[in-house]
Amino acid sequence: MNYEQIRENKVIRTYIAQADASLIALGFTEHSFGHVTLVAEKAGYILQTLGYSERMVELGKIAGYLHDIGNLVNRVDHSQSGAVMAFRLLDEMGFPPEEIALIVTAIGNHDEGTGQPVNELAAALILADKSDVRRSRVRNQDIASFDMHDRVNYSVTKAELKINEAHTLIKLKLTVDTHFGSVMDYFEIFMQRMLLCRKAAEKLGLQFKLMINEQQLI
Repeated sequence: MNYEQIRENKVIRTYIAQADASLIALGFTEHSFGHVTLVAEKAGYILQTLGYSERMVELGKIAGYLHDIGNLVNRVDHSQSGAVMAFRLLDEMGFPPEEIALIVTAIGNHDEGTGQPVNELAAALILADKSDVRRSRVRNQDIASFDMHDRVNYSVTKAELKINEAHTLIKLKLTVDTHFGSVMDYFEIFMQRMLLCRKAAEKLGLQFKLMINEQQLI
């Protein structure tokens, strides 16, 4: 089984769609196919760039695609419930235990409230997930009623996650329109996530840098 087969699986797509529907009801930003696909591709990019095996890259993409499936159960502890769901799905699909273990561990550790980069797959998933900040994730069309998360995501007009050629540094570079959200707003919401990204980068032998409007902040 590979990433494309996971993406095309109707059962998985149903769970992702319904999980996002619950988050729509709660007023959260987009966590549907756009988010999980971008996270999958970024996790794959990180692992591939750092020279991990083709299969490890594939597992990183699968973990990225499945990482938010636990929102189907509840937003609270969604990483743990998502890990349990992923275990059952992957086991039924015939994945070997050693691959299931890596994917489940990564999913169960991707949330900044309880997670840690306990292995390289988890580290790549954390960096891929926490770097997805963008205007198109905001579903609220009434700017006047934006909450803090809406303002911060809407303010980010461009986000790039890149590893340097020497493979010593991973940089999250954001372009922020300060008419909608300030740099301090970003830190108020995402400081814990950025600190987790720094730990994740270290697990992969990298230094993490955050650039906002061409200024280095971490």
